[in-house]
Amino acid sequence: MSEPSVLVAGEALIDFIPDTPGSLAGVETFHRRAGGAPANVAVGLARLNETPWLCTTLSTDPFGEFLADRLDAEGLPERFVTRVKNATALAFVSHGETGDREFSFHRERTADTVLQTDVVDTATLAAVDWLVVGGVTLSAEPSRSATFELVERAQEAGCRIVFDPNTRPELWAESDDMTLTLERMLRRTDVLKATREDFEPTAIDASSDGFADRLLEKGPEIVLLTEGTAGARAVADGDSAWGQGEWHHSGYEIDAVDTTGAGDAFLAGAVAALTEEADPTETLAFANAVAALATTEGGAMAALPDRSAVDQLMEDR
Repeated sequence: MSEPSVLVAGEALIDFIPDTPGSLAGVETFHRRAGGAPANVAVGLARLNETPWLCTTLSTDPFGEFLADRLDAEGLPERFVTRVKNATALAFVSHGETGDREFSFHRERTADTVLQTDVVDTATLAAVDWLVVGGVTLSAEPSRSATFELVERAQEAGCRIVFDPNTRPELWAESDDMTLTLERMLRRTDVLKATREDFEPTAIDASSDGFADRLLEKGPEIVLLTEGTAGARAVADGDSAWGQGEWHHSGYEIDAVDTTGAGDAFLAGAVAALTEEADPTETLAFANAVAALATTEGGAMAALPDRSAVDQLMEDR
């Protein structure tokens, strides 16, 4: 097996998925699922035959043991997985009738907030082509500083940075702090995967006209915007490998059961395509297929498809 060309860094946590739609107050039964956007992306990449390194910090509590076992079962190397006594973060998910969801987090000094990135050595950063990070670890210290430290070392080593804000306003103490932090990360980003909703809680103008161009001006060379049932679009500037342009893919019609983790699935598909130097149209089509299939089962990580299922969906359509 060849060495990974992708390093994913960030949180792994527990999602509690309700067995019925509606508000959390009315739910009686939840199902425990492994989650956390970066962990989902890492597992998604592994199932797409692009197994990455994963840098994450897990608790030594029973939930942390569950996560460690799950990541190991997915074939993810444990070289950059560290363990601490802090508790595991918990996210309770509520579902609307159309599959949309809301989160209630239990995350006070949990293991993900003390993410340890110094375990990733310079030789590894020089060997990988892509570093994927998310916005949740930026919402608290010391994980925020640890994430930036890793990003800056990766850039010095010639690694390209992929960023998904995955904005959860309830995790941030101040909206101004969120805006400044996200702008700081955008300046260090090569490929941004985002939704309009990611920036609505910030001071960054998320209105329709010129939104993608405004994001490009913040630093990225490529912006991948997911638009739910409308599919996804890519916008790139002249410095990108794709050259300047804009592309759109309308997505795939599919019966959605649970949209939790669809964005993570899209990002896994996009990164897998980027590692294969796919063009913008191929990248969007592949990423949309991964995302569509990920909505057909409950739970973010459990629903991630393998490569053969994605290829089959694209062939059928």
